[in-house]
Parts: sequence; structure tokens; C-alpha cells
Amino acid sequence: MPFIDSKVTVALTPDKEESIKQKLGQAITTMGKTEGYLMVGFEDEYSLYLGGKKLDKGAFVSVRALGQVRSDQCDEMTGKISKILDDELGIPAENIYVSYQGIADWGWNGRNF
Repeated sequence: MPFIDSKVTVALTPDKEESIKQKLGQAITTMGKTEGYLMVGFEDEYSLYLGGKKLDKGAFVSVRALGQVRSDQCDEMTGKISKILDDELGIPAENIYVSYQGIADWGWNGRNF
């Protein structure tokens, strides 16, 4: 039950969203999860500032998952997310923050797991 929410400073076309979504679906296996339950959200043309300066190309990505998240998996996932956003949108890794949260209670289909 993972959710990857991305806020990016650049405009996204439907083709770019689809490509990034597919690549995130492959990358989520790094965390022992499958694309079958992966939810992905995008917010583009989002204003982000880092060090007091507005970023032309930047991203904040939040990854939430049912259960515990392991630091080694998060580290590998950060590398994959950074590569995807650089390859697809030209956002450099130094302008990307990624946060992780493991969640004990997760609801879906009218009930909690």
C-alpha cells in the first residue's frame, strides 16, 4: 500500500506523468512493495524554495508505505527517484528532497489492513 506524492516546479505533460508513474512502479519494488497497490500523485508548477532561493527545477517527494520502512531501502529508493526525475524532467538531485513514512494503520476498500 505505498503512495508516492510528488510536487515539482516544472509543468508535466500527460506523457511525462505516465512515464514517471511507470518508472516509480518499477522502483517501488526496492521497498518490497508492488505496483499493484501503488498510488501516485503529482502536483506540477509548484513553487519550491531551497536555501532562500526559488528553484526553477526542484521537487519534494513523499513516500508513504504500510508497515515499517528500512533505511537501506529508503536510501536506494532516493537514488532511483532522483534518477527518474533527472532523466524525465531535468531536475538535479541536489534540488530534490524525499521523505519516507511507514504507517501502521492504512485503510482501503472500506476497511483497514
